[in-house]
Amino acid sequence: MSPWPKTVAGVLLRDPREADLDVMVSFRNLPSVNRWMLRTYVDPDRLRAEWLAVPTSETEFSCVGDVNHQLVGLGFLDVTDGVGQPGMPRGTEARIGYIVRPGYEGQGIATALAQGLLVAAFADLGVRRVTAGCYADNVASARVLEKIGMRREQHDIRGSWHAELGWIDGYDYALLADEWRGLAA
Repeated sequence: MSPWPKTVAGVLLRDPREADLDVMVSFRNLPSVNRWMLRTYVDPDRLRAEWLAVPTSETEFSCVGDVNHQLVGLGFLDVTDGVGQPGMPRGTEARIGYIVRPGYEGQGIATALAQGLLVAAFADLGVRRVTAGCYADNVASARVLEKIGMRREQHDIRGSWHAELGWIDGYDYALLADEWRGLAA
């Protein structure tokens, strides 16, 4: 069941629609967008198919950010199994991420998307832990994750390949459900 729609800081987070796909395709492969992405190219047909499958997925709860009927960003939310020995409960973790459409940077869109993804993961989907990652050089993304209360758990030294910068550092962030409830109180 979809956790959308919900509005956070003036940004409507909602399920993707077929009408959104051309807009997504128009910016997803731009160099300015892909500078900090692991997937630096997405085939437009594959992108369309992936997003059209979201509403029926049991593990992917990605959304679009909408302000005044304009698609301003993408939010990614994948429910996963944690790591552990046999018998561990399934579907207890989520991984989040976001893309802000060029022209909408610096307006709090990434923060609203990330906050909304946390609410969906913890309050609607009932996961116990949410994680996110970014390149250490992507200072804006690290700032967003820290602003929403996530804790930096790992700093990989030259652990990720970047086509322009070579081997660079990366950060992994996490937040537990009980920590999130404490932040929300």
